[in-house]
Amino acid sequence: MKPAPAPRILLADADAFYVAVARMVDPDGAGRAPLLIVGGSRESRGVVCSASWETRKFGVRSAMPIARALRLCPDAMCVPVPRKACSTKSREIREVLERFAPVVEGASIDEWYLDLGGTEGVYHHESLTLTAHRIRHTVKSETDLSISIGGGTNKLIAKLAVERAKPKPGTGADGVHIVEPRGEEEFLRTFALAEIPLVGPKFQERLAKLGMTRVPDVLQHDLAALQRWLGDREGAWLWNRVHGVDVSNVESGGEAKSISRDETFAEDLRDDMEIERELLALVTRAAFDLRSGGLAARTITVRIRDMDFRTRSARRTLLEPVVYDRVIMRVARELLAKLRKARRVPARLLGVALSSLAQDPKADQLKLFVATGSDPLTETDRDRVLARTVDRVRGRFGAKGILPASLTKDTG
Repeated sequence: MKPAPAPRILLADADAFYVAVARMVDPDGAGRAPLLIVGGSRESRGVVCSASWETRKFGVRSAMPIARALRLCPDAMCVPVPRKACSTKSREIREVLERFAPVVEGASIDEWYLDLGGTEGVYHHESLTLTAHRIRHTVKSETDLSISIGGGTNKLIAKLAVERAKPKPGTGADGVHIVEPRGEEEFLRTFALAEIPLVGPKFQERLAKLGMTRVPDVLQHDLAALQRWLGDREGAWLWNRVHGVDVSNVESGGEAKSISRDETFAEDLRDDMEIERELLALVTRAAFDLRSGGLAARTITVRIRDMDFRTRSARRTLLEPVVYDRVIMRVARELLAKLRKARRVPARLLGVALSSLAQDPKADQLKLFVATGSDPLTETDRDRVLARTVDRVRGRFGAKGILPASLTKDTG
């Protein structure tokens, strides 16, 4: 019997998406300076949403307070997120990708998984590398934006491969990196354990005490040994990870089923205020993706991974769908407090997910202040107008046109 063809999974990642779109919107201004893209809601004005390559080499990263980022890179220009332009360009990229793959899953506003399984004949059995280059060329020619593409037999390999594909300064990468079937183990041998998704700092410390800092250090041990040292669940999880095993499917359904953002911390966080600041940064980014897609969400979930690798979550579903950061953050803060009260240990990862998604019928409406609403979890027309007004003011006068509120205090 002829063996079934290997899965063909790609991850397309728009290169410095927010920065690239901002430079398209304002080529004479934003196109000439290192950029810090700043969140567009009232509660996020002190946080970096994205940073250009020129600023990253100074240590600037997403979710960093603006004051600290500007100390690291004083020449950086702060600009608001070009929300409508990002939403438009994201749809344009997806439309191109859907011409190449029967199944496209939006992972975020600037990332898409493609399942090309069964398309070998369509592409005359050309290599996946060649197909990926043609996809990349078509996206660039039709949207004027650059994407990087990683690929392999599953999502994990594609995720790792796309990082090797990105044409970062000094890497020599050309925008595409495909791991051939049965080449997963050799590919993974080139990684440190710290580079594997969800292998956080504390887990790294435990593994280092066992003499394991790179993937080859783990591969020399069998599953039984790993489970004896780490426990059944964590041992099996790590064994699958370093062997490139990932059984999750690429799912389309037309629209994203959820929008999520998470952050693995360089050092476990103990302080509640510091954890809450990270939560606010994550809510800011997730809510922006939500609004950029013209969507609204009813269910809010907060996920926390403790220092001992235990993962816990709490969720709440609201009566009406919302888009505004104030309401989302209020619910997320209550969920975080619930999780922290149940188990107060240092946190290694924090995540926020917005689900029960639907098209936002008010996405393009700018009504007067009609509804006021006494329920703090009720989103009012005033909330929506205020968010859009702040966006417009900051778009006209720059990121410092309206000063930060709850995140202005510099922690760096």
